[in-house]
Amino acid sequence: MIKVHPHITRRKTRQIMVGDVAVGGNAQISVQSMTNTETTDVDATLEQIKQMVTAGVDIVRVSVPTMDAAEAFSQIRSQVRVPLVADIHFDYRIALKVLDYGVDCLRINPGNIGSEERIRAVINSAKDKDIPLRIGVNAGSLGKTLLRKYKEPSAEAMVESALNQIDILDKLDFQNFKISLKSSEIFMTMAAYRGLANQIDQPFHMGITEAGGLRTGTVKSAIGLGALLMEGIGDTIRVSLAADPVEEVKVGFDILKSLGLRHKGVNLVACPSCSRQNFDVIGVVNELESRLEDITTPIDLAVIGCIVNGPGEAKVAEIGLTGASPNNLVYLDGMPDHKISNDNLVEELESMVRDRVKAKQSAKKDLIASG
Repeated sequence: MIKVHPHITRRKTRQIMVGDVAVGGNAQISVQSMTNTETTDVDATLEQIKQMVTAGVDIVRVSVPTMDAAEAFSQIRSQVRVPLVADIHFDYRIALKVLDYGVDCLRINPGNIGSEERIRAVINSAKDKDIPLRIGVNAGSLGKTLLRKYKEPSAEAMVESALNQIDILDKLDFQNFKISLKSSEIFMTMAAYRGLANQIDQPFHMGITEAGGLRTGTVKSAIGLGALLMEGIGDTIRVSLAADPVEEVKVGFDILKSLGLRHKGVNLVACPSCSRQNFDVIGVVNELESRLEDITTPIDLAVIGCIVNGPGEAKVAEIGLTGASPNNLVYLDGMPDHKISNDNLVEELESMVRDRVKAKQSAKKDLIASG
């Protein structure tokens, strides 16, 4: 087991490489998303991938349902650096084509690819090119045999489906894969991952599938993924939302950040505001979140509207603001530093954050230069 947090010990898994992103082992938990453009619309797909990369995505999945989409994938592959996963079902020829085009991972289910000969062709090509697979089990698409046996989708049926797929790969001596067991029902998803966790050592790709819209899907994902991550289960995540994929990336990082599993961008601590506030907390926080979205360097910022809880939160943040009258008090590295009025509050906080980020980046460059 791997200790990554005072309260979290991660399940030990073998490590695979999706492009230049390590998944499993002692690698940090990566954040994925999936394009929802028509893959054959190369320009639109490239633009969406660009937006996800700006948001910090580690891995992007692209649906490749047809040969035309495979040709489009080739064009997309040549124009982006982020690792790409091709999502393929049924047609083994498409899998072989994208393997030739430089895919970084295949999302397939060996059981729906066809005959053993076709499965072997895909696996042999993946072996030759050292490309991993992602096996995806979904409660909504379990096979008829399993549904007859279990009567309805269940965690047990999902685990058996996963083991059936893994057995196919075992017979072909292929271990370079990760696996997902997704349901839109939180408890079923959690039970499935827990049920398989002690039976294999491959890394887990995790998500609550078809979680819903931005608000409801975020809540369901935070509960389900958060609970598993606190138990040390999970190596890469995708937050599945009926929303802009960029929002999936943001929520994914927020979940990991809240658990201390990733430190990326501004960790903004803010009070919910009340009648004690000495400035418009909600307005200031919303504006800061919007303005500071581009920052990827880890930094803690506390924005508290009153003197009751403000000093305590400000003292544990790199930059802290406590509401006070007539002027608000700024803390730097836990110590009272100076006072600022409500005039240009957002601008002054943004400037302090950006100055601190520049100093951190400069110190990092100096450290690297010094060897």
